[in-house]
Amino acid sequence: MVRWVKIVGNQYFGFWVLGLVLFALQEIPYMLMPLFHLETNPIMNMTETSAVLDICEKILGSLCIALMTFVIHENAIVFSVSNGREKLFFTLAVVILFANFFGWMLYFTGHQSTFVMMLFIVTMPPLYYAAIGLWRQNTPLAVTGSVFLAVHFFHVLGNLRRMSL
Repeated sequence: MVRWVKIVGNQYFGFWVLGLVLFALQEIPYMLMPLFHLETNPIMNMTETSAVLDICEKILGSLCIALMTFVIHENAIVFSVSNGREKLFFTLAVVILFANFFGWMLYFTGHQSTFVMMLFIVTMPPLYYAAIGLWRQNTPLAVTGSVFLAVHFFHVLGNLRRMSL
């Protein structure tokens, strides 16, 4: 982990290689998707209902990845779960990631209800980023992940509702 320039308060512009690893972990279902010959794939075949929400969603999702990788707390080390707060939010991030994987397992086996998609596939990635932000004391990531959650949720919900009409 490298800290280059102080941004504000205890936050530094730097590089945290585990941020890329954590991002890649969250993307595993998309990497595996071609191995499954899905009869239907609503998540990948959605019609856009809002160009504004689509742009906001892409910006916020990309910003989460950038903040996770390039914003470092002053006291952060490469990997730590040494105190109660770190243990709590690290555990939360792991549980959220596994919930997301569980949702993808349901999706890949044909359980593609709006409930499954919205709960496990849509809400979990932004919550994962927010939990990582809280674990790493990366306030910009925690806040951005929370905003990303709202935008991502309402954008996908609107797209899915349009598909069902």
